[in-house]
Amino acid sequence: SELLELSGLESSGTAGSDQLVDVVGIAQAQSDALSKPGKTARVRVVAESTAQLLGNSAEVETIVSNLLSNAIRYTPVDGDITVTWRAGDNGAELRVSDTGEGIDPEAIPRLTERFFRVDKGRSRDEGGIGLGLAIVKHALARHDGELIVTSKVGVGSEFRCHFPPERVVVAPAVSLSQN
Repeated sequence: SELLELSGLESSGTAGSDQLVDVVGIAQAQSDALSKPGKTARVRVVAESTAQLLGNSAEVETIVSNLLSNAIRYTPVDGDITVTWRAGDNGAELRVSDTGEGIDPEAIPRLTERFFRVDKGRSRDEGGIGLGLAIVKHALARHDGELIVTSKVGVGSEFRCHFPPERVVVAPAVSLSQN
């Protein structure tokens, strides 16, 4: 299913911009669905903005789900994961940061390649098949966004999804007509 999803994203153009996407709501729903108190790292969703994103809700959900599930997979139970949504003059940013095992700097440029896995010694059950970040990259591209990854081995990782200003709605339009 992930391969079909990736193929569909790769062959599609830019995502439409007629749908208001509640990124904070998606992040909270994914946090509730994926985190298990006492069995996974603590997950916190921080809304620094009420801005919404113009785009495709299902694709934004896929972005959040993939980033959050990776953070949960690679962060110990006593660790922390923070999902932050912020917006400003330069656009908006969805940030997933963790206190997990971190990523070797040499592997970072290859993270979004199909089937690339940092730790080839892990089983597919533990580490996936290496399509999640490729899906994130293509879903972001459909939203005119980009993925920026920083990490330090033994300290943690940060995945920042930047969206341009034209994709951000700070306050949804309010109808002034009276019926």
